[in-house]
Amino acid sequence: MDPTPNSRRDVDPDLKVMMAGATLRKVKSRSWKKQRHFRLLEDGLNIWYKSRWPGRGHSTFSVSDVEAVREGHQSEVLQSIADEFPADLCFTLVFHGRQGNLDLVAESPEEARAWIQGMRKLIHKAETMDEKERLDQWVWDWFYKADKNKDGRMNFKEVRKLLKMMNVDMNEDHAFHLFTMADKSESASLEIEEFVQFYKMLTQRDEVWKVFQDYSSDGEKLTVNELENFLQQEQHEGERGLKFVQQLIDRYEPSETAKNQGAMSLDGFQLYLCSQDGSIFKPECRDLYQDMRQPLSHYFLSSSHNTYLLEDQLRGQSSLEAYIKALKRGCRCVEIDCWDGSDGEPVVYHGHTLTSKILFKDIIATLREYAFKTSDFPLILSLENHCGLEQQTVMAQHLHRILGDTLLRSPLDGHVLQQLPSPQELKGKILLKAKKIGGLEDCVDDTLTDEVSDEEEMANGDDHNPSSEQAVSLNQNQKLSRELSDLVVYCKSVHFHGFEHARLHSKFYEMSSFSESKARKLAKDAGTDFVLYNINQLSRIYPSGLRTDSSNYNPQELWSVGCQLVALNFQTAGLEMDLNDGLFGQNGHCGYVLKPDFMRLSDATFDPEKPDERNGYKPLRLSIQVISGQQLPKINNKEGSIIDPLVRVEVYGVPRDQAKQETHHIQNNGFNPVWNETLNFIIHTAELALVRFVVEDHDKASRNDFVGQFTIPFTCIQAGYRHIHLLSKDGNAIPPSSLFVNVSISELT
Repeated sequence: MDPTPNSRRDVDPDLKVMMAGATLRKVKSRSWKKQRHFRLLEDGLNIWYKSRWPGRGHSTFSVSDVEAVREGHQSEVLQSIADEFPADLCFTLVFHGRQGNLDLVAESPEEARAWIQGMRKLIHKAETMDEKERLDQWVWDWFYKADKNKDGRMNFKEVRKLLKMMNVDMNEDHAFHLFTMADKSESASLEIEEFVQFYKMLTQRDEVWKVFQDYSSDGEKLTVNELENFLQQEQHEGERGLKFVQQLIDRYEPSETAKNQGAMSLDGFQLYLCSQDGSIFKPECRDLYQDMRQPLSHYFLSSSHNTYLLEDQLRGQSSLEAYIKALKRGCRCVEIDCWDGSDGEPVVYHGHTLTSKILFKDIIATLREYAFKTSDFPLILSLENHCGLEQQTVMAQHLHRILGDTLLRSPLDGHVLQQLPSPQELKGKILLKAKKIGGLEDCVDDTLTDEVSDEEEMANGDDHNPSSEQAVSLNQNQKLSRELSDLVVYCKSVHFHGFEHARLHSKFYEMSSFSESKARKLAKDAGTDFVLYNINQLSRIYPSGLRTDSSNYNPQELWSVGCQLVALNFQTAGLEMDLNDGLFGQNGHCGYVLKPDFMRLSDATFDPEKPDERNGYKPLRLSIQVISGQQLPKINNKEGSIIDPLVRVEVYGVPRDQAKQETHHIQNNGFNPVWNETLNFIIHTAELALVRFVVEDHDKASRNDFVGQFTIPFTCIQAGYRHIHLLSKDGNAIPPSSLFVNVSISELT
C-alpha cells in the first residue's frame, strides 16, 4: 500500500502553492468580507484555515467534501461584489450535500488560478480512484487522524482510540495481540507500513474467505477456471469466457506473481467483490442503455418543484445554486415562479411568502450554463406565470436573448405531428411549459379562459392554502403576452376536465398539472385510465400547498400510473428523494427512464391495483442474504460512541409489492458487523419495483438513527455475492461503507 496516496502533490506546482498557504478573503455578503489564512495540509486530504488574529480558532474541511470549483462571479455573493473585486480573483468552493458554499477572493490572479486548478486536480483524483486507491486513501486518513502528536508513529493508546473512531468495540487483549504482531520493529509503536499490516489483520473478512475457499482447490488462489466457475455458479454471469476472467485478474489482483500465473489471491478476490464489477448494480444499466427515440410521454422524467428554494416555502432562501444542484443531480424539469419586479425586471420567489427573490434573467443565464452538463436530453422549464403583460414580454425577451438556439420556438421540421417528439430528437433543447394562446395549428383568443395554474388547481381542489384565493383573482382576468405564448410548443398547460374529455378532445402537446392528493385519488379510483391518459399526454404532479416545510410525497404511487413529471422538493433529503435518485440512477443518469411496455401500448389495460391481470404477468421471488457490513460511518462523534447497526430492506412499487423486512441489530460494531440473515420478498411488477437498503443505529429508547442507504431499480439488480456502496442522507457516497449480500432472483413456481 502506498503510504502517501497523494505523492504527486510533491511535484505539482499548484498543490505546492496550496501547501505553502495563502491569505484569502472569505465573503459571506457585500458587507461581510474577512481575511483568513488557508493552506492544504501535508496529508493532501484536508484544507486548514484560521483567522489572521492571534488566539482565534481554526477550522478544517476535507477535499472529498468539495464537489466543484467555480471561477469568477458564479454565486450571488460574488456577483454582489463584482464592482469591488475582478472575476479573475474570485472563486467558489461548492460542497456536497447541504453544506453552504465557500466564496473566496485571492490577492492575485495567479494565486486564484493556482487554488482553482489545484482544487480541481484534487477533486478529479478523488473521483477517479479505483477501490484499492480509495482504501489506501482511507487508511492513510485514519492514520493521520489518530497520530495526535504527528510523529509518524502510533502507540497502543493511540490505536485504541483509533478503534473507537473507526466504529469498532474490540476486545483489548485481541487488539493488543494484533498490534504486537504488526509491530515488526518491536518499538511499541506502528509506522505507516506496520499500521497497514495491522489494518489488514483487523479487516480480515472470514465471510469472504469462506466463499473463496469454496472455489479454490489449494486455499491460496483461484485459477482462471476456478474464478470462471465462481462467476457462473454464484454471480450468474453466464458464458463470459476466459478472456473476461483474465481481465478481472489484471484489474484487481495486487500481486504481480499471481497475475503472471493467471490466478487471483484472496486480496484480489476481496478487491473484485468491492469493485463496480462486484456491485449490486448491473454495469450495463449504469450506461445509457434504453431506446431514446420514443415519444416524450413514454418516459419518466426527473422533475423538481419550487426549484429555486434551498429551504422551506415560507422563509427559505431562493438561490441560483438550487437550480445548479438540481441539474447536476439529473433533473430534467425545473420550476420557475415569476412575479412582477419593482424595477421592471421579473423576479422569482414563492409568492405571498417571505422567501427571498432572485431575478428571472439570472435564472435563465444559469440554466443556459448548466442545462446540459449532466444530460444532453431536453430540459423543460415549468413556468408559473403571475406577471402582467409588460413583464411577460420582458421574460420572453430574456428567453430569446439568453437561450438563443437552445430554446425550442417552433415544431421540429416545421410540422405538427400527431405525437410528441422523442428525447433523441429534442437533444440539447430547452422547452417551455406554460399557458399558450390557441394551439400549434392556429392562434385564437388572446385571453386566458379554461387554463389554471398550480395555485388555482390547489384552490379548486383539496390542497387549499392562504395564497390561493389571491392567485385565482389574479389569474382569471390575466392577459397573456403573445411573445411569451409563442415560445410554448409541446408543453401547453391546460386544465384537466377528466379522462373521457381528454380522450375525445385533448391534443398531444397539451399537459395538465395535478396536486398530489388529486393525482393519488385518480390513481386509486381510475388507475387504468390514468395509465392510458399518460401514453399520449404529459402530466405533472406537484406537492400539496400544505407542505410548507418542503417535505415530499412518495413518487412511486404516481409513477405506477405512468405520470412522467412527478415533481419533488430536491432540497429535502429523505426516502422520497432516495427513490427518485434510485429510479434515475440508471440509463446514464440522463434524467429519462423509459416506461415499461405495458404503460406505452395503446391497448394497455394495466391496473397497478391488480398487477396479476396484465398480459405477461410473472411474479418473482427476491431472496437477499444480508451477510455483513464494512466500515459503517459513525453518526455520533462522542468519545466511545459505537453504533448498533441493523439492515432493513424495503420494496416500493405497485401496492402489492410494498414490503419491509429487517435483520436483528449487532451490539457495538459498525466496523465489521455480521448478520447472516435472509430476507424474502415476492415481486409482482418487477418493472416498477425499487429496492431500498437502509442501515440504522438501533435505539431501545427512541427512534433509530439513519446511518446510510442505497436504492436501486429491481431490474438493475445483479444476483450473486454483491457489495452495496452506501450513500448519505443527501445522496453522497460515503466510502468505504458498504453491505455484503448474496442476492437470488427466481420465478415463483
